[in-house]
Amino acid sequence: MSMSIQVMYPISGTTTFDYDYYFSKHMKIVGETLGEHIQSTLVTKGIAGGPDVPAGYYAIATMVFEDQSAMDLALSKVSAALSDVPNFTNTEPVMLVGEVVS
Repeated sequence: MSMSIQVMYPISGTTTFDYDYYFSKHMKIVGETLGEHIQSTLVTKGIAGGPDVPAGYYAIATMVFEDQSAMDLALSKVSAALSDVPNFTNTEPVMLVGEVVS
């Protein structure tokens, strides 16, 4: 069964997020360190939380893996990507690990 990891970057009153750095440098680090294990990646930039509602997240990155084994291998190499987070945001990322069901 395919597995996924979603990394969500919540917005609060005191947080910042450098989109240029995130897209040009951080996602490159993710690709270089985890890419061989990732089946697909989707990054969504938050623009709204609904009609007339501000976005609750700066971005949500979704990485899909063929199976648990591929995800475990990727997670064993995640330290470079995690240590890069303070270079583009001061928010605390939230992760969701799950089974892809649809």
